[in-house]
Amino acid sequence: MCQLLGMNCNTPTDVTFSFTGFAQRGGRTDHHGDGWGIAFFEGRGVRHFVDRESASDSPVAELIRRYPIKSQNVIAHIRKATQGEVTLENCHPFVRELWGRYWVFAHNGDLKDFHPRLHGGFHPVGSTDSERAFCWLMQELAKSHADVPSVAELTLTLRELVPRIARHGTFNFLLSNGQALWAHASTKLCYVVRQHPFATATLSDEDVSVNFAEHARAGDRVAVVVTAPLTTNEVWTPFTPGQVEVFVDGARV
Repeated sequence: MCQLLGMNCNTPTDVTFSFTGFAQRGGRTDHHGDGWGIAFFEGRGVRHFVDRESASDSPVAELIRRYPIKSQNVIAHIRKATQGEVTLENCHPFVRELWGRYWVFAHNGDLKDFHPRLHGGFHPVGSTDSERAFCWLMQELAKSHADVPSVAELTLTLRELVPRIARHGTFNFLLSNGQALWAHASTKLCYVVRQHPFATATLSDEDVSVNFAEHARAGDRVAVVVTAPLTTNEVWTPFTPGQVEVFVDGARV
């Protein structure tokens, strides 16, 4: 299956360290070589990069590894195709607009017999179960709230909606609207929060270490959510399967 990477911070931060290790799993240290993508929120805008090439070989991925784009919410994905061909339109993350805000979504899993009725402005462009699930979530959120609700209200609604998709199979996902990062684990997902006192972290997929104390201020806080731990010397907390969790300003709330 695919792998997910998300970052949520209380101040704009670059994801180059985490993405450097994550991208190696896209064809080099693991077999997720069927495309990749990443999206960065900047204010109300989104920088969105996708490529059907493997992340370990993609020139676009090399750009991301070397270009320190700063963001408070980032979602990245490396794909091992289960449904849908290896094409650009099937690469995650997917982006849609709702209530005048961009929403970004990426999924790891396989949903069987999931063909919901879609109407209004949300229809998939590609042929993946993941994009269908995203469109249905956006549709149902729009039906549940007339305008953009609070993060707490959105979390309650998502906790009602997600089980209706998850019963069709494995539904690990990351979702953000630039205000928060929501995460759901059917099977495998974990997170780490980096904050003062910062320490050195070493990647498990690449011979790279960073002393965050040299790059962060005392009040900075960064939450990283990933399918499998990215570092060898940090304590990663596993998600409880079935729970929708939300991260705001680098903290799980």
